[in-house]
This record gives sequence, structure tokens and C-alpha cells, in this order.
Amino acid sequence: MIKQAKFVTSVAAGSRLPDFGAPEIAIAGKSNVGKSSFINFLVNQNKLARTSSEPGRTRLVNFFEINDGEFFLVDLPGYGYARVDRAQKQKWGGLIEGYMQNSRNLVNVFVLVDSRHEPTEDDKLLVHYLYSYSIPFTIIATKADKLSRAQQQKSKETIANAFGVGREDIILTSAKSRLGKEDVLRRIDMLITPKDNFENGEE
Repeated sequence: MIKQAKFVTSVAAGSRLPDFGAPEIAIAGKSNVGKSSFINFLVNQNKLARTSSEPGRTRLVNFFEINDGEFFLVDLPGYGYARVDRAQKQKWGGLIEGYMQNSRNLVNVFVLVDSRHEPTEDDKLLVHYLYSYSIPFTIIATKADKLSRAQQQKSKETIANAFGVGREDIILTSAKSRLGKEDVLRRIDMLITPKDNFENGEE
């Protein structure tokens, strides 16, 4: 259960990360997939993470403290925005990779994908990267309120096939209808406890 959440800091270089000594769950996904809305819906605050109708607004790694330091949500820059020049895309990509390689506290990456569409090549590249470096991840399918029940199940099947995971490994969510919130919170509980195991470096 999330009782408290606040923004702590932003960093512009993956090699200069703060170390809060608590588990970190990163939020990754393409631009306009709804990362900020997902964070706000998860913590019951409308304006904790800044939302925008313009894709590509998150250009830093943003740290949010949850439950007075029990764990942190880390919002990563969105990827795949076509109207950003190549140099900027490379900078954001380097920032994302720098965080994942250098964070000492990363326990899981929530990979957000749009439930209405097939995963993009950028989505697949990210998941391949996570597989390659043995970084644990969870697939979160956003905007599921825009689909019927039958379409939601079809979406899970499409996403599962694209990433080579089981349908049960995909969590359907909607910031608007609050769908999937309890499933995500249960997943977080599994990731951050027991604390003794985390401190000892065990999985």
C-alpha cells in the first residue's frame, strides 16, 4: 500500500546517480505511453509526475520517494518519439542505459506498453536489452479502459507473443478507470519484500 509519495530529485547523467539505499523500481516506455499518468494513479496524486499532451517531455531520470523511503519509483525518459532529433534520442538512450547499468538498487523495470497497439520495435529492443543483462522486468499494458473485455484479452495475447512471455505476466492497467492498481501493488510488494533478502543481495 502506498501511503506517501514525493518527488526527490532529477539527474541528467546515468553515471551520477543518487544512492538512497532502498529498492528502486524503474518506469520505462515509449513517449506518450502514459508513464506520468501511471505514476500518479499508482500513488493517488494527480500532479506528482508531470503529464503532458506533448510526447517526449521527460528528459531526465526522476526519483520519487515512496512511504518515507521504503522504496523509490524512478521515471526514465520516454523513447521512440519521431520528432526528436537523432542526437537527442541518443542522449536519452544513453541516460536510460546509464541508469540501468549503474543503479545499485534497481530491483525491477516496469515496461509500459500501449494496450491498444502491438509493441513497437523500440519496445522489443528494450525488453531484449533487459533479457541480455538479466535485469528483471514486468510488462504493464496501459490505457486498457479503451478496450472491451474481449479486446483486452486479445491485447494480452499479442503483447505476450511479441515479448516471449506468458499472458499471466502482463498487467492490464488504466489510470482513468483504476484498472489493475491492486495487481501492480501486489507486484511491488513481492519486489520490495522481504527486506532482509534485498539487503543481502538475494533475489
